[in-house]
Amino acid sequence: MKTLLFIFLGGGVGSVFRFLISKLIPVTKGAFPWPTLIANLIGCLIIGILVGWAFKSNLLRSELYLFTVIGFCGGLTTFSTFSYEGLEFLKSGNYSLFLSYVSISLIGGFIMVASGFSLVRIINS
Repeated sequence: MKTLLFIFLGGGVGSVFRFLISKLIPVTKGAFPWPTLIANLIGCLIIGILVGWAFKSNLLRSELYLFTVIGFCGGLTTFSTFSYEGLEFLKSGNYSLFLSYVSISLIGGFIMVASGFSLVRIINS
């Protein structure tokens, strides 16, 4: 039960952060979805840092890990919104925005996670 509480609280905080990002960077219908991209890329960087740190510190099942990685990053990032926005680009025939958005999101996400891992490795060496 305690595990679920940590995940629940972290997810709530992450969701609020995602909401605030969407309010700071408003988007009109059909425009490039910067708030979702930014939230997802920030989440990828944070998860890379946190998982890299958790591996090194042997804290993969700690309460802090549950709160930050599973809860916060899970609440901050959003695959469902990313998928919906991509589908809207396809339905509207805006294939260049679709390809740009999907490419930047996927490649950028991998780069951000790897950067987070690398940052932990550099700091700890």
